[in-house]
Amino acid sequence: MPDADPLAPTETALRDLAMTYPGATEDFPWGHRAIKVKAKIFLILALNDGKLSVTMKLPDSGRYALTQRYAQPTGYGLGKSGWVTCTFHPTDEPPMDLLEEWIEESYRTIAPKKLVLALNARLGGSEPPLAPPASPPPPPPPIAKKAPAAKKPKAKAAAKLRKKK
Repeated sequence: MPDADPLAPTETALRDLAMTYPGATEDFPWGHRAIKVKAKIFLILALNDGKLSVTMKLPDSGRYALTQRYAQPTGYGLGKSGWVTCTFHPTDEPPMDLLEEWIEESYRTIAPKKLVLALNARLGGSEPPLAPPASPPPPPPPIAKKAPAAKKPKAKAAAKLRKKK
């Protein structure tokens, strides 16, 4: 009997983690394991020929990820949109802590806001602000009162003025 794939436990652990996120579902397009939220992929796991590929969307930490020897922009033009693929060989020891953080980042990027809030509630945290709080707008300038318009002469007074001319 051949030896079990040394990266199979890593794939299983990453899959199990991803499936704990609110609304996560599993699918097998192209023969690869894809974890989705609301029908949108946030993680692809592929264990082929002894290599494990982990693909996720990393808009915040993608640049850092690409400095790692095992990471590269995802093919098919997805790398331009922040997708990163990490490939591990049987002798590699995947950085599980880092991969777990990146999977969460990918989930938060793809998941609808309601599900991200559900994850935050489950983790006991709150959603980080998307932007720093804006300072209140300055008060509007005071409205200058117009000088009272000159009163129009009443009909009788106007008639008298016309007669005098």
